[in-house]
Amino acid sequence: MKISDIVALGLWPQSKKTTTKKGLDELEELGYNLFYIGKNADLYTCPGDEPKVLLVRSDRCSVFDIPLNLEIEGKGVSQTTISNNGADFAKVAGIRTAILSEKIDSSLAIAPRCQMMELCKPLEAEIDGDIVQFEFIFRNYLTGSLFEAIQNGNDPYGLELSSDLKQWHKFETPLFTPTTKGVKDIPLNSLMVKEKFPEIISSMENLFKDFTKYAYDNGIVVVDTKFEIFVNSKGEWVLGDEVLTPESSRFISLEDFEAQNYISMDKQILRDFGKANNWKEQSKSLEAGQKLDVVVPQEIKDSILNGYTTILNRLSK
Repeated sequence: MKISDIVALGLWPQSKKTTTKKGLDELEELGYNLFYIGKNADLYTCPGDEPKVLLVRSDRCSVFDIPLNLEIEGKGVSQTTISNNGADFAKVAGIRTAILSEKIDSSLAIAPRCQMMELCKPLEAEIDGDIVQFEFIFRNYLTGSLFEAIQNGNDPYGLELSSDLKQWHKFETPLFTPTTKGVKDIPLNSLMVKEKFPEIISSMENLFKDFTKYAYDNGIVVVDTKFEIFVNSKGEWVLGDEVLTPESSRFISLEDFEAQNYISMDKQILRDFGKANNWKEQSKSLEAGQKLDVVVPQEIKDSILNGYTTILNRLSK
């Protein structure tokens, strides 16, 4: 399938610029053609006529939607394995995912970074007169932006939470805090989104609860998770490419959490470092396609990779 065929199917957003650059030789020689370069992964068209693409994860890093000139060796392989495990967990729960069970030739050097993906478009709906895409976020604990909001007397999701709640308060039932997906994620009224997508939200909430328990039983506390929903060529909704991974979730080891050492084993470590070094302000001068030049100490890189490794070891079935 060519990129023109993908566009013709209406499954590729016009806002995402494709590339004419050549991809990895071992893939191109087999008929997989590079057509999109993302912040952390690349997409290739596949031989044949089926609506699918090959996702190849890199070791590239990004935070705050800022592309960085930073790579952490081994991150791409770990992330791919964790993503496959997350997709398997969802499939056992009866939830369709965009990640296909089909694999490329395992003898290829690039194989551990690859996932075959069903070609899909983001779920969209009209909210307050605008067509928007969504991020469906579930939270087990009060922290981060939501804690800051209620401390300031704000109620971005229409949840009517008490301002007396302490940070790291555990909710009896996971909190649903949806946002739009875009350059800036805008909070949406939780009840309104639930009424639009009752089946999807119920399925995601049950998956989140089941995964939270599974992770806890294996030494990982799940703070929150972001789900992205897509629509395939048959019009079915499917769970997107980052399924219960450190890119879409905040994980803390149980021993750290119980010691009130709330260090996330994910790219939050890099976010905190970037925040301390004012990367957001520095990125404002970047031109389209440019990456931010950053210097990250080896101990930060090691900490991030060790977190991925711990997650992989504890959550692998």
